[in-house]
Amino acid sequence: MRLIRGLSNLRRLKARADSPLRNGCVATIGNFDGVHVGHRTIIEQVKTRARDLGVPSLVMVFEPQPREFFQGNEAPPRLTGFRQKMEALREEGVDVVLCVRFDEQFRQYSGMGFIEDILIDGLGVRHLVIGDDFRFGCDRAGDFELLERVGQQEGYSVESTRTVEVRGERVSSTRVRQALQANRLREASELLGRPYAIGGRVVYGRQLGRQIGAPTANINLQRLAALRGVYVVRAELEDGRAFDGVANIGLRPTVDGRQPSLEVHLLDFTGTLYGQHMRVVFRHPLRDEIKFDSVDALKARIEQDFRDARTWLAAH
Repeated sequence: MRLIRGLSNLRRLKARADSPLRNGCVATIGNFDGVHVGHRTIIEQVKTRARDLGVPSLVMVFEPQPREFFQGNEAPPRLTGFRQKMEALREEGVDVVLCVRFDEQFRQYSGMGFIEDILIDGLGVRHLVIGDDFRFGCDRAGDFELLERVGQQEGYSVESTRTVEVRGERVSSTRVRQALQANRLREASELLGRPYAIGGRVVYGRQLGRQIGAPTANINLQRLAALRGVYVVRAELEDGRAFDGVANIGLRPTVDGRQPSLEVHLLDFTGTLYGQHMRVVFRHPLRDEIKFDSVDALKARIEQDFRDARTWLAAH
């Protein structure tokens, strides 16, 4: 899979004789947060049409996501970080990902400017798979009808995305997020098509866990996650090893309360993990995040969390 970061890199690539987009592409556009089963159906539509036309499949995403640009910290929590999203799209067999920076300059694109500069001149789009409620351009003036009308003139076709339902309801990133926030991990896994996980690189923390006898691998989070609390997890390391563990995800109200983080204690593990990339699979909720009156009270509850986790693991 080829990743193109930004419109300037797209233009430079398009000008090259060996550009993968020299004959155009079949594209779709969206956040693809979580890359859930609905997204996978869209990607399959794109790949099928791309094979028919003999051109690459392309997914266009945004950083930051539009709602993050407009709402800042009030935007809904992400399901996946950028690296996880790219890994998931690669696993789905996407040929090219175009990541566009969503900033004030991009926001000011008119609907026609977006179509002409990016879809036609930039991508040479031959076929577009898009939701019939998709809006784009300044003040969301562009819509499915405009794409179809211009496509008839410019020689590209437009196809609506298929709706995917699970248990009689449409699959969406919002629905996955709601399931996670309610700790319905099984439902979230069904919507995603895989267990929910967060990945990141292990960094140095405050060493408090080590001081109280519960050393943790710390992963900084840019934003609060959909999950919050203490969970039984499975931690998968980039060297291929995997360990059961207990994770706290949230704001650590007893000792910090400001920076979102994911702290993972690996059961029956000794060694160092700094610098390694870790994928944390959430398996079972243990309790909500609590602010304790003292570090000693926190230590006692963590020890109980470890016992509760081992009891659950022994039964599963």
